[in-house]
Amino acid sequence: MRRLFKNSWVPLSRGNQTRICRELSPETRGSPRQLLRARGATLVEYLIGIGVASLVLTAVLSLSLYSGRSFVGLANYMDLNAASVRALDQISRDARQITNLLAYATNQVIFQDASGTRLSYDYSPSERTLTRWRGPDSQVLLRECDFLRFSIYQGTSLAGTYDQYPAANLTNCRVLSAQWTCSRKILGALIDTEDVQETKVVIRKH
Repeated sequence: MRRLFKNSWVPLSRGNQTRICRELSPETRGSPRQLLRARGATLVEYLIGIGVASLVLTAVLSLSLYSGRSFVGLANYMDLNAASVRALDQISRDARQITNLLAYATNQVIFQDASGTRLSYDYSPSERTLTRWRGPDSQVLLRECDFLRFSIYQGTSLAGTYDQYPAANLTNCRVLSAQWTCSRKILGALIDTEDVQETKVVIRKH
């Protein structure tokens, strides 16, 4: 005769054979939801997990890209600013030492320095560079320069302002002005643009 016990093994005899079976109680069998969990995750659960992981990965990559572009942009802006400061110093130093202004245009000025050597500043819009020439020697002061303009003024100031009257000719020129702005692209996008840089230098020996 077969006897039932919860969560126990009992011997059952039939003829000359003896077999062992396990009788499970309803508590051991579990609910249908527990049985589904025991079988493993379903396809829907896998798809939901992949979707959540993709969203998290996208957010992390976007943050990393934004941070990287911000750091690169800051470094490039500092580099542009350092180049502008060096150009300002060089133009100011040369303008104070010249003895004669030989020619003037909005993108070029030509001087003669104290030693009689020809000294010029040339801006190339196509190459976006400002080049200093002293005799046969050249030096590129600015690169990636989008705009540059030279101006000449008299020594007399306008009433109530710090500006001067524009010079009608080279002889009346007492002040040299230079304005420019530079920019740089990062990953194909123009995100680094300098503020307009300007210098006004009094020509002392002209």
